[in-house]
Amino acid sequence: MTEMKKTPSIKGELKYTDKVIEKIVGMALESVDGLLAVSGGFFSDLKEKLINTDTTRDGVNVEVGTKQVAVDLDIVAEYQKHVPTIYQSIKSVIETEIKRMTDLEVVEVNVNVVDIKTRAQHEADTVSLQDRVSDVTSSAVDFTSNQADKAAKGISNLTETKEPRVI
Repeated sequence: MTEMKKTPSIKGELKYTDKVIEKIVGMALESVDGLLAVSGGFFSDLKEKLINTDTTRDGVNVEVGTKQVAVDLDIVAEYQKHVPTIYQSIKSVIETEIKRMTDLEVVEVNVNVVDIKTRAQHEADTVSLQDRVSDVTSSAVDFTSNQADKAAKGISNLTETKEPRVI
């Protein structure tokens, strides 16, 4: 029999940044019934409306170790939904997705319910916030445009050439 030569093992390690795990959690939570939002608070919600950014991770905080993950969430739950059931669904989907994608063990999921709203209230709040941000943006643009026009007229008045006076 021929002896097989062992190839040297490739060394290295696989690590995940908090951002990656937060994103997996955020995307996984989109399927949870009764969960209206994972909230990072008013300023986070405002940022989402003002800047076209990836907000999947807002309101999601994680601690990532080499083999384990702990997750903290602030959520808005839907009115008349059983919150403990929402919590169990959140834990289940997070555990499943993290394990499936990373082989990391989820050891803790802490959920802080920061608000309860009907779906209609949540949608109205989202629209009204967008309207308020649009109004503020529009006012700022109008103000800036008016100031620029005034400056241009002032510069024009200063640089106009006048006919020399003949004495």
